[in-house]
Amino acid sequence: MITSTSNPLVKELVRLRTRRHRDTTGRFVIEGQREVALAVAAGVDIRQVVVSTPLGGEAPAIDAPVIEMAEAPFRRASIRQNPDGVLAVASHLDLTLGSPTLGAAPLVLLVEAIEKPGNLGAMLRTADAAGVDLVVVADPATDIHNPNVVRASQGALFTVPVAVVDRGEALRWLDENAIPLVATTPDTPEELWDADLTGPVALAVGAEAIGLSPEVLDASAERVGVPMYGRVDSLNASVTAGIVLYEAVRQRRHS
Repeated sequence: MITSTSNPLVKELVRLRTRRHRDTTGRFVIEGQREVALAVAAGVDIRQVVVSTPLGGEAPAIDAPVIEMAEAPFRRASIRQNPDGVLAVASHLDLTLGSPTLGAAPLVLLVEAIEKPGNLGAMLRTADAAGVDLVVVADPATDIHNPNVVRASQGALFTVPVAVVDRGEALRWLDENAIPLVATTPDTPEELWDADLTGPVALAVGAEAIGLSPEVLDASAERVGVPMYGRVDSLNASVTAGIVLYEAVRQRRHS
């Protein structure tokens, strides 16, 4: 039982909040009973599990070292205000594009240069709910292994296929697989509802402040906008992703 907040493991868990240390060690932290269970079910390489029974934590059924930790040091290691007593240290995910198994009419979400971990995590969560075949994260400004991405995704990081690549590789892969790109942008008269999203399609959502790059816009087969009826001129990036994905779900359901 680890009882000290200055224990080396506690310090290591805190250090793994930084991208530099995650990149150096090739490891990251998964916190939460649901998130850890989803990671285990997905076959993520779990290196060790930390459990605090005073906080209600229960170790998952897994062949990995399980370490007991008292409440105070666990709270020190946790990023949550109300931790549930379970976290795991895992090896970095395989995020290469590779050759994912796609159906006859794949639905792909391409997100470019997303800066906020909460937005990226929320997009993954929505992608899972919408049955997306693949999420391609192009030129990310935030680290996919950021603990706030894991948290905001509610474990969807482990349930939906994800690739992290540069913009050029993403566009080449879509072209090679004959998946048309539909770009979301406010600078178009065409509304989302008028686009045909029933076939193979990659829906592109850009960075919070500047939107999609000229390269992605130029590579798109179609540009669509979400109608804005109020006085504000933009939507949150993750909200935009949710709207366009569920319009695709609606069309596919009725087609």
